[in-house]
Amino acid sequence: MSGAPDRVTIKDVAARAGVSKGAVSLAFNHKPGVSAATRERIFEAARELGWSPSATARSLSNQRVDIVGLALCRPARLLGLEPFYMDFISGIESVLAERSCSLLLRLVRDLDEEIALYKEWWGGRMIAGAILVDFREDDPRLPSLHGIGLPAVAVGHPSLTGPFPAVWTDDASAVAEAVRYLAALGHRRIARVGGPADLGHSVIRARAFASTTRELGLEEARQVATGFDEKEGARATRSLLLAADRPTAIVYDNDIMAVAGAGVAAEMGFTVPDDLSLIAWDDSQLCRITHPTLSAMSHDVHHFGAEVARVLFDVINGTHSGAHQAPTPTLTPRGSTARAPGAGA
Repeated sequence: MSGAPDRVTIKDVAARAGVSKGAVSLAFNHKPGVSAATRERIFEAARELGWSPSATARSLSNQRVDIVGLALCRPARLLGLEPFYMDFISGIESVLAERSCSLLLRLVRDLDEEIALYKEWWGGRMIAGAILVDFREDDPRLPSLHGIGLPAVAVGHPSLTGPFPAVWTDDASAVAEAVRYLAALGHRRIARVGGPADLGHSVIRARAFASTTRELGLEEARQVATGFDEKEGARATRSLLLAADRPTAIVYDNDIMAVAGAGVAAEMGFTVPDDLSLIAWDDSQLCRITHPTLSAMSHDVHHFGAEVARVLFDVINGTHSGAHQAPTPTLTPRGSTARAPGAGA
């Protein structure tokens, strides 16, 4: 990456410790040939430089790309349930398989752990590059990971991804399309059940939802920020439908929450779509097997993952710069949307 510092190597550790590269190798492989004092001096030099030997025993000095890293700050249970990441990872794997490469996937608890993990992987020569996801505004990963020269592609709007090349979809336009469609069906009270408020794409969608409802002169829109799992989606839906001015349409930030919302509506005696219209995001198989089938903002997540992987290889090879916009999600109307109650034919 242009302007980024070179990666620390075994040669740098040897120079700092005043020994040969062979002595560094002997020390870290716990083999005889160096004294205890020299071994400790080598370890101290490595700690100061932030270097560790490759756990995979691969050398990337010849620019071969063997492994790319992906850390996800999500609960393991949710990752197994959420179709988006399964499709996204399968798209990445389709490109890696063509190049005889592997994906190193790890779930982390928070961004600090993610930063430390990428530093360990990159410093230990375990990965050739990384895929960064779920950006926040003023994301702390930007200065930390750019500072160590990590080749990476960022999945998110360019306004969030700083110096890293971005692959992104125009979520704001997609949200506006969903709201306009519901308004055209006569809905005046439209709500949104969104993902965590600290996620950058949640912020973008929330702003677009609010601005579009204002532009169309709709009643003040309610938005609920929550997690992505079915329990939180159900809870948010229930709170919206218990309100005196309950919405006649709800837009969800993923398909799991939308399916849960449809279940809550039935539980509370509402009929979808006669009493309540629902639109999901991502359009996985879940949307097509639910009854009624769910209208959704559709995009090819598998293809999106493949595009991310291809851009990463360009970044690693030094042939890519700038943002890459993937196709904008588009509305696929199905059985969960209809004219608003009382809006007429």
